[in-house]
Amino acid sequence: MATSHAPGWFLQALDTPFEERRIEVEGCRIQYLSWGDPEKPGIVLVHGGAAHAHWWSFIAPLLTHQYRVVALDLSGHGESGRRKEYPREMWAREVMAVSEDAGFPGPPIVVGHSMGGFVTIAAAALFGQRLAGAVVLDSPVRRPDPEAEEGARGRAFRNPKVYPDLETALAHFRLVPSHPVENQYIMDHIARTSLTQKEGGWTWKFDPMVFHRFTPRPAHEILPEVRCRIALFRGEYGLVTPDIGDYMYELLGRNAPVVEIPQAHHHMMLDQPLALIAGLRALLADWEHSVPRK
Repeated sequence: MATSHAPGWFLQALDTPFEERRIEVEGCRIQYLSWGDPEKPGIVLVHGGAAHAHWWSFIAPLLTHQYRVVALDLSGHGESGRRKEYPREMWAREVMAVSEDAGFPGPPIVVGHSMGGFVTIAAAALFGQRLAGAVVLDSPVRRPDPEAEEGARGRAFRNPKVYPDLETALAHFRLVPSHPVENQYIMDHIARTSLTQKEGGWTWKFDPMVFHRFTPRPAHEILPEVRCRIALFRGEYGLVTPDIGDYMYELLGRNAPVVEIPQAHHHMMLDQPLALIAGLRALLADWEHSVPRK
């Protein structure tokens, strides 16, 4: 539930009706949320590691004027089921299965943040001919995504605790990587939707095994294989530093916009949500009126 001091746009976004759907993808239950008119072009939103679809529930409604928007819980996250292993290619197949189930009138655009950005890159490389475009939000290709990096060290995600009551659990919510967020009402919303009640108290919804490190194919090898339009967004103070952005731009054949969100850190939808929406709207409006380069 949003706090009383949240601004009107945020409260209105959370009050926007949405649907919940569940499908099965290769033996695992996948849940997704859907906003907007089914007849409009589609956008699929992909969360980061240890996150879930409700990280987008105050962003998605602001894109529904022109699009139908869906946000999924990747396996091992949110309300979706769990697997024994979580390769990016599997998550990419989940993204495509949700897209197909949503019944968009044409190929959708996939937008992914952090670890979800790497899933988006994998989807764009494997299934680019079935996508209208891909947008990657602060996913640094030169190094491991921050959630997996933290999980590999075991300090935050490997053994999620069970807290005796909701308030205690909420007090332990933090971002990885950590950075200041002035919008406490967004942090409160994310924290509350990240928890589930179980015997003995409250704990986080994600499966700690999502950070078990088998060796994925390096992202710098996959990025040049993208076969659809792609754009890179970076936070001014995020993980995709200017030199990493330049490197990714080169890997893409110098044929992708690199958009900086001013004053944004890594979790740009939390600290600069309206600037992110403005950037996405501008990019998508251009894509609607231009022809992708072959």
